[in-house]
Amino acid sequence: MKLSPVLIKKQEFEKSMRGYNVEEVQAFLDKVSTDAEELLNENEQLQNEIEKLTRELNEFHKIEQKLQDSILKTQETSAQVIESAKKQSAVIIKEAEIKASQIVQNAEEKVNQMQNAVMILREEKDLITARLKAIVSSQANLLEGKIKDSGQEPKKNVAREKPEKLDIDVDGIVDKLL
Repeated sequence: MKLSPVLIKKQEFEKSMRGYNVEEVQAFLDKVSTDAEELLNENEQLQNEIEKLTRELNEFHKIEQKLQDSILKTQETSAQVIESAKKQSAVIIKEAEIKASQIVQNAEEKVNQMQNAVMILREEKDLITARLKAIVSSQANLLEGKIKDSGQEPKKNVAREKPEKLDIDVDGIVDKLL
């Protein structure tokens, strides 16, 4: 049988000769009963406190687990974002390199085209200059022949006296035409 404060208070002892003082025994039983009741109340309060703290601890464990899950999820997400950013930057760099290569290639092609065009224009200039010189020379010879046929004396032979001047004028004319 389990002792309780009520059982302790109601406990009766048989009387005997030369036995214990009944009042002292009763006082002691009252004191034990009161102390036992206080201990039971305190035990009940402590038990309630333990249950409350256990519930709070369980809640904290749940919160901790949620936080750990959130941290893990955040780490995974940030790792994915970083990986995605790396891949994206690699693609952007590759595209930029391809575009830069195309721009350089196009520029080189344009330079080659321009160099070819300049070379063709120089050849055409040289050809036109030679033709103009030939035309001027033949016209000068024709004029000389007509002057001789007419019996007059030529005043000056510009083409024969200053051939450099003739070259410069022809070059200037050709440059203006081009």
